[in-house]
Amino acid sequence: MSAALDIQGLTTRFDTRGGSVTAVDNVSFSVDRGRIMGLVGESGSGKSVTGFSILGLIDEPGRVTDGRVMVEDTDLRSLSPDHLRSMRGRKVSMVFQDPMMTLNPVLRIGDQMAMAVRVHEPMSKTRALERARDALGTVGIPSPEERLAAYPHQLSGGMRQRVAIATALLHRPAVIIADEPTTALDVSIQGQILAEVRRLADETHTAIVWITHDLAVVSSLADDICVMYAGKIVERGTAEEVIGRPRHPYTRGLLDSVPGQHAPGSHLPQIPGSTPQLSHLPSGCPFRNRCPRATDVCATTPPLARFGDHTALCHHPMETT
Repeated sequence: MSAALDIQGLTTRFDTRGGSVTAVDNVSFSVDRGRIMGLVGESGSGKSVTGFSILGLIDEPGRVTDGRVMVEDTDLRSLSPDHLRSMRGRKVSMVFQDPMMTLNPVLRIGDQMAMAVRVHEPMSKTRALERARDALGTVGIPSPEERLAAYPHQLSGGMRQRVAIATALLHRPAVIIADEPTTALDVSIQGQILAEVRRLADETHTAIVWITHDLAVVSSLADDICVMYAGKIVERGTAEEVIGRPRHPYTRGLLDSVPGQHAPGSHLPQIPGSTPQLSHLPSGCPFRNRCPRATDVCATTPPLARFGDHTALCHHPMETT
C-alpha cells in the first residue's frame, strides 16, 4: 500500500534574537492509509511544530526551510498559498488540542460545518447539513440532528472534540493530523474517543498522525511510533517494537515514568533534568546530558542503529530483554 503521507527531511527554523534555532531537524516518516502513527515526546520536543509544518501553518519568525511533504501524489511545499489552502480540509485536516480553535463560539454547529463543506464543494446548504449530520453520527454523537442546532458552549468538552474530529472528516481526507486532542478530557471520554478514532481509521482508510506526550495512549491506539527529542526523531518502529523492546534510552525513560508500570506507593522513576533549550543543545547526541548510558563518544553525532525496520539514533542502543 502506498503512503498517504510521506515526509522527507522536514526542517523548520525559528529566527530569534540569539540566532536561528532548529525546532524540527531533518524529520522523515511515512504513514500508509488506514494506519495511525503516534508522534511522541516531552513538551518542547518538536511534535506540534512538526504537525503545523506539515500543513504550512508556521508563522513568522518560524519558517520551513527544507524537506518534502507528500500527501498522496502532491508535494504540499510546492503549492502556492491559495492552492495549499484548498488542500487543507479536503486532502489533509488537523484536529487541535483545544476544539475551540476549530469551532466558532457564535455560530451553530451545523452552520459552521456546512460552511466547511461548501468552501470546497459547491452544493446546497441543505445537502451540506446532511453531510454534517452524517459526520456527527460517524464519530458517535447521539441525536446528531439536534447537535447541528447547538452552539459550541452548549456541548461538553468531549462532545466538542468529537465535533472537531467530525469536521476534519467531512471531506474524507487522506491524512488527519491530531495534536493532543484528548489531553484535556477525562479518562472515560478519552477512551471513547480513542476507540472511535481507531474505528474511523479502519473504516475510512484515513492515515492519522496522533501527536501526544502520553505513551499509554499510543500503546493502545497507534500502529507505528516515532519518538521525538529536541527536534529529531530518535526512535521509530511499530508500536509493538517501540513499546515492547525500546532501543533508545530516552524511550526507555519515557516508558519507565508511566505510573501504570509500577506498584502503588512505589517510587516513580523519572528522566533527570529537562529538555535542553534548542539554542543551547549539547554537541553530538542532544540527550547525552540526561542519559544514563552516555560516554565520551556521545559528544559526536550518533549513528542510526537499525534492527530490521526498527531504528534508533544512538551510540549505545538498548539490548532486547
